[in-house]
Amino acid sequence: MRVHHLNCATLRPPAMPDGLVCHVLLLETASGLVLVDSGLGLRDPAERARRFGPARFFVRPAYDPEESAFRQITRLGLDPQDVRHIVLTHFDADHTGGIADFPWAQIHLTAAESFAARHPQTLQEKGRYLPAQLEHNPLLVEHTPAQSESWRGFPGAKELTDIAPGIVLINLPGHSRGHAAVAVDAGERWVLHAGDSFYHHGQVDGAGKAPKALLAMERLIAYDWAKVRANHDRLTQLWAAAEPDLLLVNAHDPHLLDLARRGRAPS
Repeated sequence: MRVHHLNCATLRPPAMPDGLVCHVLLLETASGLVLVDSGLGLRDPAERARRFGPARFFVRPAYDPEESAFRQITRLGLDPQDVRHIVLTHFDADHTGGIADFPWAQIHLTAAESFAARHPQTLQEKGRYLPAQLEHNPLLVEHTPAQSESWRGFPGAKELTDIAPGIVLINLPGHSRGHAAVAVDAGERWVLHAGDSFYHHGQVDGAGKAPKALLAMERLIAYDWAKVRANHDRLTQLWAAAEPDLLLVNAHDPHLLDLARRGRAPS
């Protein structure tokens, strides 16, 4: 598979001078195009309150339609109609805004995240899963990664062979109830998109440096903080292993997006 690393929304929270990105993977497979997450989409600038909610006042999206996956796919000389599948790490608005631009696509996610998005139970979930994200009746395809299967030490993995070989959905709950990571076989190496399992490379690279405002936001919106901390520990081990055939990225770190675009492994 050929993998493109896209920024599908620039976010400008306070006290974060470098801002945040919405790192989306665009995969060219033998059977069509696949997105891992979708960032914000073409509907979001005109429907900011309904589609993002009060969180928009903190993360302050740029709302640039040219950053949408739909427009970027077109600029790459590809056809957005060829996007057949979108694999989600989770259902937060900054990851799902673009799915409405591809109403024909199948939306793949864990069964736990699908249930949470459709039946939010806590006040926190009712604030994060907005009805507007489901108004176009997306075709949700639920997956339950088997605990008996693992991927590089992560228990609970499922290869999505119905989409294409080499796309693996990995249970990584904590940030949200059914949060997942997505591993993609890019040929010479794997790309592991960890979603919002961590926000900043300083949380896993041993430096321990990350903006305090970002860490506070992570703690505030975590569904299960103990699991988030456990995910940090496992991802820190993975980073320290520095496996040459693995590139670790996440959803919002502009530094990791830049390294991925330049084809460089984190150091």
